Amino acid sequence: MTNITLNINQSELISTDIINTYYNEDKLSLIVQQTITSMLSKLGTLTFPYFSDLTPEDWQKPLELDIYITDLSEGRQLNFEARQKDYATNILSYPSDLPLEILQILPTINLGELVICHEVLAKQAVDQQKSVTQHLTHLLVHGILHLLGFDHELGEDERLKMESFEIEILQQLGINNPYEI
Repeated sequence: MTNITLNINQSELISTDIINTYYNEDKLSLIVQQTITSMLSKLGTLTFPYFSDLTPEDWQKPLELDIYITDLSEGRQLNFEARQKDYATNILSYPSDLPLEILQILPTINLGELVICHEVLAKQAVDQQKSVTQHLTHLLVHGILHLLGFDHELGEDERLKMESFEIEILQQLGINNPYEI
Protein backbone atom coordinates (compact mmCIF):
# COMPACT_ATOMS: atom_id res chain seq x y z
CA MET A 1 0.00 0.00 0.00
CA THR A 2 1.28 3.43 -0.96
CA ASN A 3 1.79 5.89 1.86
CA ILE A 4 -0.22 9.04 1.01
CA THR A 5 -0.45 12.14 3.16
CA LEU A 6 -3.50 14.33 2.61
CA ASN A 7 -3.38 17.98 3.61
CA ILE A 8 -7.00 19.16 3.78
CA ASN A 9 -7.78 22.84 4.29
CA GLN A 10 -10.82 25.00 3.74
CA SER A 11 -12.01 28.53 3.22
CA GLU A 12 -13.21 30.30 6.35
CA LEU A 13 -16.69 30.27 4.79
CA ILE A 14 -16.93 26.47 4.68
CA SER A 15 -18.59 25.13 7.81
CA THR A 16 -17.02 22.55 10.06
CA ASP A 17 -20.16 20.43 9.58
CA ILE A 18 -19.54 20.25 5.81
CA ILE A 19 -15.90 19.32 6.37
CA ASN A 20 -16.76 16.65 8.94
CA THR A 21 -19.58 15.24 6.81
CA TYR A 22 -17.93 15.11 3.38
CA TYR A 23 -14.22 15.86 3.66
CA ASN A 24 -13.23 13.67 6.57
CA GLU A 25 -9.61 12.62 6.04
CA ASP A 26 -10.35 8.92 6.56
CA LYS A 27 -13.07 8.96 3.89
CA LEU A 28 -10.99 10.90 1.39
CA SER A 29 -7.92 8.74 2.06
CA LEU A 30 -9.78 5.63 0.90
CA ILE A 31 -10.70 7.28 -2.40
CA VAL A 32 -7.22 8.69 -2.97
CA GLN A 33 -5.56 5.40 -2.00
CA GLN A 34 -7.70 3.38 -4.44
CA THR A 35 -7.11 5.87 -7.25
CA ILE A 36 -3.35 5.94 -6.77
CA THR A 37 -3.08 2.16 -6.28
CA SER A 38 -5.07 1.54 -9.45
CA MET A 39 -2.98 3.96 -11.50
CA LEU A 40 0.36 2.76 -10.11
CA SER A 41 -0.59 -0.79 -11.14
CA LYS A 42 -0.52 0.45 -14.76
CA LEU A 43 3.01 1.89 -14.59
CA GLY A 44 4.54 -0.88 -16.69
CA THR A 45 2.33 -0.04 -19.65
CA LEU A 46 1.45 3.56 -18.93
CA THR A 47 3.32 6.80 -18.33
CA PHE A 48 1.92 9.61 -16.23
CA PRO A 49 2.38 12.65 -18.49
CA TYR A 50 3.34 15.09 -15.71
CA PHE A 51 5.68 12.59 -14.07
CA SER A 52 6.99 10.81 -17.16
CA ASP A 53 10.63 10.88 -16.02
CA LEU A 54 10.02 9.20 -12.67
CA THR A 55 10.96 5.54 -12.43
CA PRO A 56 8.84 2.85 -10.76
CA GLU A 57 11.35 3.02 -7.88
CA ASP A 58 10.63 6.75 -7.47
CA TRP A 59 6.95 5.87 -7.01
CA GLN A 60 7.85 3.83 -3.92
CA LYS A 61 8.26 7.09 -2.00
CA PRO A 62 5.41 8.45 0.12
CA LEU A 63 3.05 10.74 -1.76
CA GLU A 64 1.44 14.03 -0.75
CA LEU A 65 -1.79 15.59 -1.96
CA ASP A 66 -3.23 18.95 -0.94
CA ILE A 67 -7.00 19.42 -0.99
CA TYR A 68 -8.62 22.80 -0.47
CA ILE A 69 -12.37 23.24 -0.05
CA THR A 70 -13.60 26.63 -1.19
CA ASP A 71 -16.78 28.67 -1.42
CA LEU A 72 -18.55 29.97 -4.52
CA SER A 73 -16.96 33.42 -4.58
CA GLU A 74 -13.39 32.24 -4.12
CA GLY A 75 -14.02 29.32 -6.49
CA ARG A 76 -15.10 31.77 -9.19
CA GLN A 77 -12.02 33.93 -8.60
CA LEU A 78 -9.65 30.93 -8.73
CA ASN A 79 -11.26 29.58 -11.90
CA PHE A 80 -10.89 32.97 -13.56
CA GLU A 81 -7.23 33.24 -12.53
CA ALA A 82 -6.42 29.68 -13.63
CA ARG A 83 -8.59 29.27 -16.73
CA GLN A 84 -9.99 32.73 -17.56
CA LYS A 85 -13.52 31.39 -16.99
CA ASP A 86 -15.75 33.66 -14.94
CA TYR A 87 -17.69 31.10 -12.91
CA ALA A 88 -16.99 28.70 -10.09
CA THR A 89 -16.26 25.18 -11.26
CA ASN A 90 -16.50 21.93 -9.32
CA ILE A 91 -12.79 21.14 -9.10
CA LEU A 92 -9.52 22.70 -10.14
CA SER A 93 -6.28 20.76 -10.40
CA TYR A 94 -2.90 22.34 -9.81
CA PRO A 95 -0.24 19.74 -10.62
CA SER A 96 3.15 19.77 -8.99
CA ASP A 97 5.61 21.35 -11.36
CA LEU A 98 8.78 20.43 -9.55
CA PRO A 99 11.64 19.42 -11.83
CA LEU A 100 12.78 15.80 -11.89
CA GLU A 101 16.01 16.61 -10.06
CA ILE A 102 14.04 18.02 -7.12
CA LEU A 103 11.41 15.26 -7.12
CA GLN A 104 14.13 12.63 -6.93
CA ILE A 105 15.85 14.14 -3.89
CA LEU A 106 12.73 15.00 -1.89
CA PRO A 107 11.53 12.36 0.60
CA THR A 108 7.98 12.55 -0.85
CA ILE A 109 6.37 13.11 -4.21
CA ASN A 110 3.92 16.00 -4.07
CA LEU A 111 1.17 15.35 -6.62
CA GLY A 112 -0.20 18.88 -6.40
CA GLU A 113 -3.38 20.48 -5.14
CA LEU A 114 -7.07 19.95 -5.79
CA VAL A 115 -9.43 22.84 -5.12
CA ILE A 116 -13.05 21.78 -4.67
CA CYS A 117 -15.94 24.23 -4.69
CA HIS A 118 -18.39 22.50 -2.38
CA GLU A 119 -21.44 24.55 -3.43
CA VAL A 120 -20.95 23.68 -7.12
CA LEU A 121 -20.28 20.02 -6.29
CA ALA A 122 -23.41 19.79 -4.11
CA LYS A 123 -25.63 21.46 -6.73
CA GLN A 124 -24.30 19.19 -9.48
CA ALA A 125 -24.95 16.14 -7.30
CA VAL A 126 -28.61 17.16 -6.92
CA ASP A 127 -28.91 17.98 -10.64
CA GLN A 128 -27.40 14.60 -11.56
CA GLN A 129 -29.50 12.73 -8.97
CA LYS A 130 -26.41 11.48 -7.12
CA SER A 131 -25.37 11.74 -3.53
CA VAL A 132 -22.80 14.39 -2.70
CA THR A 133 -20.45 11.59 -1.63
CA GLN A 134 -20.79 9.80 -4.99
CA HIS A 135 -20.11 13.01 -6.93
CA LEU A 136 -17.23 13.97 -4.65
CA THR A 137 -15.70 10.53 -5.18
CA HIS A 138 -15.92 10.97 -8.95
CA LEU A 139 -14.42 14.46 -8.82
CA LEU A 140 -11.52 13.33 -6.61
CA VAL A 141 -10.69 10.51 -9.04
CA HIS A 142 -11.04 12.94 -11.96
CA GLY A 143 -8.85 15.55 -10.26
CA ILE A 144 -6.10 13.08 -9.37
CA LEU A 145 -5.97 11.91 -12.99
CA HIS A 146 -5.50 15.56 -14.01
CA LEU A 147 -2.66 15.88 -11.47
CA LEU A 148 -0.97 12.89 -13.11
CA GLY A 149 -1.26 14.63 -16.49
CA PHE A 150 -4.34 13.14 -18.10
CA ASP A 151 -6.62 15.68 -19.78
CA HIS A 152 -10.00 15.06 -21.38
CA GLU A 153 -9.81 18.45 -23.13
CA LEU A 154 -6.93 17.36 -25.40
CA GLY A 155 -9.13 15.42 -27.81
CA GLU A 156 -11.41 12.43 -28.12
CA ASP A 157 -8.73 9.78 -27.53
CA GLU A 158 -7.55 11.50 -24.33
CA ARG A 159 -11.14 11.96 -23.14
CA LEU A 160 -11.94 8.28 -23.68
CA LYS A 161 -8.72 7.17 -21.97
CA MET A 162 -9.36 9.36 -18.95
CA GLU A 163 -13.01 8.31 -18.70
CA SER A 164 -12.05 4.63 -18.88
CA PHE A 165 -9.66 5.11 -15.93
CA GLU A 166 -12.39 6.94 -14.00
CA ILE A 167 -15.00 4.27 -14.70
CA GLU A 168 -12.61 1.48 -13.66
CA ILE A 169 -11.56 3.18 -10.42
CA LEU A 170 -15.10 4.23 -9.51
CA GLN A 171 -16.29 0.66 -10.07
CA GLN A 172 -13.60 -0.50 -7.62
CA LEU A 173 -15.04 2.02 -5.15
CA GLY A 174 -18.62 0.79 -5.69
CA ILE A 175 -19.73 3.79 -7.78
CA ASN A 176 -21.60 3.33 -11.06
CA ASN A 177 -20.31 4.70 -14.37
CA PRO A 178 -20.97 8.46 -14.15
CA TYR A 179 -21.05 8.78 -17.94
CA GLU A 180 -23.99 6.44 -18.52
CA ILE A 181 -27.23 8.25 -19.14
